[in-house]
Amino acid sequence: MEKLAINGGYPVRSGKIYYGRQWIDESDIYEVTTVLQSDYITCGPKVDEMERNLENYTGAKYAVAVSNGTAGLHCACIAAGIGVGDEVITTPLTFAASANCALYCGARPVFADVNPETYNIDPESIRVHITEKTKAVIAVDFTGQAVQHREIRDICDKHNLIFIEDAAHAIATKYNGEQIGSLADMTCFSFHPVKTITGGEGGAVTTNSKELYKKLILAHNHGITHDEAMMEGAPHEGSWCYEEISLGYNYRITDFQAALIVSQMKKLDKFVSRRKEIVKQYNEAFSEIQEIIVQKEILESDTCRHLYIIRLNLDRLNCTRREFFDAMSAENVQCQIHYIPVYWFPYYQRLGYRKGLCPNAEEIYKGIMSIPLYPRMTEQDVRDVIHAVKKVVENYRK
Repeated sequence: MEKLAINGGYPVRSGKIYYGRQWIDESDIYEVTTVLQSDYITCGPKVDEMERNLENYTGAKYAVAVSNGTAGLHCACIAAGIGVGDEVITTPLTFAASANCALYCGARPVFADVNPETYNIDPESIRVHITEKTKAVIAVDFTGQAVQHREIRDICDKHNLIFIEDAAHAIATKYNGEQIGSLADMTCFSFHPVKTITGGEGGAVTTNSKELYKKLILAHNHGITHDEAMMEGAPHEGSWCYEEISLGYNYRITDFQAALIVSQMKKLDKFVSRRKEIVKQYNEAFSEIQEIIVQKEILESDTCRHLYIIRLNLDRLNCTRREFFDAMSAENVQCQIHYIPVYWFPYYQRLGYRKGLCPNAEEIYKGIMSIPLYPRMTEQDVRDVIHAVKKVVENYRK
């Protein structure tokens, strides 16, 4: 048995590897530099190009580029008409923004439990939590796996609810052969550096509804329009004329961020392929280790994984999750935890939420750990991660 580095042994690798990392090359730098030297660095043609490319890629009729994924979620809630007294059903196993966006609008997040095998929101739990106050469902494609679209769509149609998909993890994922981005009423993407493609920051909302599209446009740009057909007050006196017709926000993205996203999209297929190769190797390496539980996937999801999560079977290990995490770090494989259940946070506790609301999510949280997954990983990087996991398991096996 190899001695753990945390106990004085040699680590499996000399340099630290992290759970996620962007891949910026010379072509990306060139595209950004070109925009920085142009006349438009914001509100210009690259933003339009980014939106058209997202429409073409996802199959959605409309795309609105925004400053980040959280802004996209907020805009989607505004477009959905969510307000004070409404309830929005979402998952607790997500980043806080998936629930915070409802609070921004004065609504109350309601947490449905997750499927214990896929870790995505459970449609049956959605049904249980619907009341006369429910206005929307925000379903999160956790780790990149598509949610159960057909079931959630049926629920939303039956109860006249808006279906918002938080696809921050899921660009390039398909559900029943269709790209994520064209299936829900609105789909929100994130282009944070650890995501499949990046703009540094940045996000987008896609929709097939012209009505929702117009509301998204207003929400992300101060509620202001230059469109004469939408103006309500003074006559259109010239190209300079505009009106604020609703309350909106400055959630615009810059042209140099959009240029980076446009450039990254050209490499998206390559990034997806490499992520799938790494996931396949991980699945094969861990599927027979009883101390590790591998996240399962629904047959309908052709998944581009943003995160690869191992779940520790702590009943078979003589360690805590923290001890396993620290041992991995000492082997120079830096993991992360995604996510602490949202309603556990002090802010949500002060709003009246209590632990115990979603037993499946809370049980899953106790053992999950994200290991490195990004397309620039070498084969040696992948072997090192697998080696580290097996080494730590072997040392802590009961």
